[in-house]
Amino acid sequence: MKSQFIRSSARAAVVAMAASLTFVGCQPVDDLTAPTAQSPSGANARLTAGQDYVSDELLIQFSDLISDDDKQKVFDKVKGQSIEKILTKAMEKAGKKNGVELVKIKKGVLEAIAELQGLPGVEFAEPNFIYTHAATSNDTYYTNGSLWGLYGPSTSPANQYGSNAASAWADGHVGSASVYIGIIDEGVQLNHPDLNGQVWTNPNDPATDNIDNDGNGLINDVNGWDFANNDRTIYDGGTRGSLDDHGTHVAGTIGGKGGNSAGVVGVNWNVTLIAAKFLGRNGGTTANAVKAVDYLTNLKKKGLNVVASNNSWGGGGYSQALYDAIKRANDAGIMFIAAAGNSGTNNDTSPSYPSNYDLPNVIAVAAIDKTGALASFSQYGAQTVDIGAPGVGVISTTAYNTYSSYNGTSMATPHVTGAVALYASTHPGATVAQIRNAILSSAVPTPSLSGKTVTGGRLDARAALSR
Repeated sequence: MKSQFIRSSARAAVVAMAASLTFVGCQPVDDLTAPTAQSPSGANARLTAGQDYVSDELLIQFSDLISDDDKQKVFDKVKGQSIEKILTKAMEKAGKKNGVELVKIKKGVLEAIAELQGLPGVEFAEPNFIYTHAATSNDTYYTNGSLWGLYGPSTSPANQYGSNAASAWADGHVGSASVYIGIIDEGVQLNHPDLNGQVWTNPNDPATDNIDNDGNGLINDVNGWDFANNDRTIYDGGTRGSLDDHGTHVAGTIGGKGGNSAGVVGVNWNVTLIAAKFLGRNGGTTANAVKAVDYLTNLKKKGLNVVASNNSWGGGGYSQALYDAIKRANDAGIMFIAAAGNSGTNNDTSPSYPSNYDLPNVIAVAAIDKTGALASFSQYGAQTVDIGAPGVGVISTTAYNTYSSYNGTSMATPHVTGAVALYASTHPGATVAQIRNAILSSAVPTPSLSGKTVTGGRLDARAALSR
């Protein structure tokens, strides 16, 4: 059951097919919308202009009763060949038998989707969307006392538009290592001075034996998994820090070490971070996003206290496959905190995914600056974006062993995820509905967010703890 803070759905059921523009490696959609698909009965994807996807791949969900012969007829119809059957442990536990097929095709993606629409045995067919992170960088620096996003009106230093996490620390609430947060993003430099010891070590699958000891289909997922490269190495930036800046930055805001007289500190001094990397050099795909979300859901079902995932990324259109994965996370009690996006547009009228998915566990986050203004780049939506949080000039950990100041709803989102983790540390066993209500009902009214977000306010991590 949702709390009083329920985002209304404004989704049309219109189908329109049109030609698409062609780019190397991916295609932006010219004009295509599809039926409302808020449950597994949805038959297609909702697409609008400017959404990128892999140009020769399709995601197909077959019904569990379809025969192998009929499945092959579908492949023949789109001149396709299955290159991967995505059947995660979370899907199996949800009763799925067929999973989602990633299909290589030899005709246009939109043409193939149109041909499969309404075909018996096909629950949905959709593009393999491409997602990117939602951050922009400015200066790199070490500056003590400049983490305004963690301050509050009565802290020292003070900033009334910060998340007020520092006031929670003063009350003795600094998080707990028994709370687990998934970083669905780029990778994380797990041995960064301010992250060393904060990243999960899987006790059930050691790194050295090349055996899938925990039976999750992934061999030696010691600190998480890299779905972009399909290996256990969650950090690929080396000593030059050439990759995984964004995921490392997000991780530092949620759980950078506190009290070590160095670098930065996160909303939580104590927390356990799990890397579910799916963004690589060229972004990430729906197929890998689904696997990343389900990876965390499976860990939760195995008894790990996974409370939330941070999702500072977006792109593409409505995906039934991704919606279903986020719903499985919701059913398992995992929050899905998502960046509203950096295009400065209204998500009520121009949906942005994954933040626009209308599920109880999704909290969509806008960015504000240190004066309380809505960031010029931040997307907003009175019905679809829930709350604002610090997202301009946010300093955090970056690869390799560095610190950087970034702007973006990507930076606002981990402040909210961090607050969720802090709440979970003081309210063990809290449900999705309880966490959602605590974060949103404690939002501080903010003029720049009035009429721009569901709550009309900004994050207050300390106030949330008393809800």
